[in-house]
Amino acid sequence: MSPERKRIMFDLLVRMGYKEIEVGFPSASQTDFDFVRSLIEEEAIPEDVTIQVLTQAREHLIARTYESIRGARQAIVHLYNSTSVLQREVVFRTDRQGIIDIALEGARLCREYERTIPDVDVFYEYSPESYTGTELEFAAEICNRVVEVLDPTPERKVILNLPATVEMATPNVYADSIEWMCRHLDRRDEIIVSLHPHNDRGTAVAAAELGYLAGADRIEGCLFGNGERTGNVDLVALGINLFTQGIDPQIDFSDLDAIKRTAEHCNQLAVPERSPWAGDLVYTAFSGSHQDAIKKGFEAMAVTAAAQGVTVDDIPWAVPYLPVDPQDLGRSYEAVIRVNSQSGKGGVAYLLKADHSLDLPRRLQIEFSGVVQAKTDSEGGEVTSAQIWSVFQDEYLPAPVERAEDKWGRFELTSTRTSSDLGGSVSLQVELRDGDEVRQAEASGNGPIAAFLQVLADQGVDVRLLDYVEHALSASGDARAASYVELEVEGVRLWGVGIDEDSSTASLEAIVSGVNRAIRRGVRAPELAGV
Repeated sequence: MSPERKRIMFDLLVRMGYKEIEVGFPSASQTDFDFVRSLIEEEAIPEDVTIQVLTQAREHLIARTYESIRGARQAIVHLYNSTSVLQREVVFRTDRQGIIDIALEGARLCREYERTIPDVDVFYEYSPESYTGTELEFAAEICNRVVEVLDPTPERKVILNLPATVEMATPNVYADSIEWMCRHLDRRDEIIVSLHPHNDRGTAVAAAELGYLAGADRIEGCLFGNGERTGNVDLVALGINLFTQGIDPQIDFSDLDAIKRTAEHCNQLAVPERSPWAGDLVYTAFSGSHQDAIKKGFEAMAVTAAAQGVTVDDIPWAVPYLPVDPQDLGRSYEAVIRVNSQSGKGGVAYLLKADHSLDLPRRLQIEFSGVVQAKTDSEGGEVTSAQIWSVFQDEYLPAPVERAEDKWGRFELTSTRTSSDLGGSVSLQVELRDGDEVRQAEASGNGPIAAFLQVLADQGVDVRLLDYVEHALSASGDARAASYVELEVEGVRLWGVGIDEDSSTASLEAIVSGVNRAIRRGVRAPELAGV
């Protein structure tokens, strides 16, 4: 992460209300060192926020760490060394006493270097890294020994962080170990027991919640579960989980989409569409029965509020399939989704289906979401359903009559005539506008689509049909049809869309749509010759 993105992330965490923020490993890189210095020198750290810096238990690294926090009001120095059986045997090649000696020397050096920055209020955190691979009695022993060196008080507690550096068991096992540790720490009233679950088994959130119930006081994690390998525990999921149970996490999630966009920019990683509470599709019901239940839930809340003479916001939230009010997280009820440059194919496709009855095939969803994203990236901000429809028309459909002056594409299908023989062969006669000229062409095939592809082939336009989907836009007898075709035009793969009262015409218009799009992308097509 660049220093600029680190600063954006730090400012976001401050705005959200986090009070202890690990800002770097200043002894590990000049970039991290400079970033810590910039926060201090630019006075970017609010008085009620404490930065945290990480260091291994080695003197030159500890010295560099204290140099980095000089001038801060307060800071947490986070000391760690690995304690697991595997790390002792493979990495350090030493016994338990050797690992204890490393930890105690690190703690002693921390207290020594603390004297070099007397104006900084220094707090301490110690982590027996790879705790989940460490024997519990040894974890308790080394923690108790380190606490003796750091010598906290009930007013100035030390943080003992018990990380699932690698998640190795079910959440209940981790929680049981936390309960055991809480009972075997010698100076428990002078200790803040902290959790640091990773998500190797996909159960970091569960492990954290059970660890809290087992007696822990604090937790470390990342927004949306960023971190090594499968990531750290997701602080967004943890916080909103509390919120849904009526517990205020005292973290501001009121504009979750903005938080997500910022995290994606800083991490250069997308938050999945199904990510708990934050994904684009989390509050969207694709199932008709789910949508009906949600609608009835809103109606029932309105009736209840009216009967009590209050607003809907004044009664408990109770809507099927929506365990939290999306508005509390900055989402709207309109299609229960907002679309911006970070939105995925599902959200865009859902709006087209809900508002225009277009049921896009999956690969077309992917293609069109890229078109929408390009628009929003260039123009910024969010796009409404109406704007998405306008983009869709501009990309796939001919200009409507009132916009006839707009040059949508090179070709336009102006008329068709088909006939068939007893053998099943279809003859197709078409009238095509090619630029400013109208040309006649005809061909035969086993259907209108095959015949039209032959028309194009006869004129030197190489088009191959890869997929074809059609559906009615309503259930009425005079409903228009929508056709979607995936084509390969002169080696370029892309989709075309056609909408017409006649399904055959819609399919041919879809082919014209795809060919025109290919030409707009730079595919060269020869001049059509009349037949």
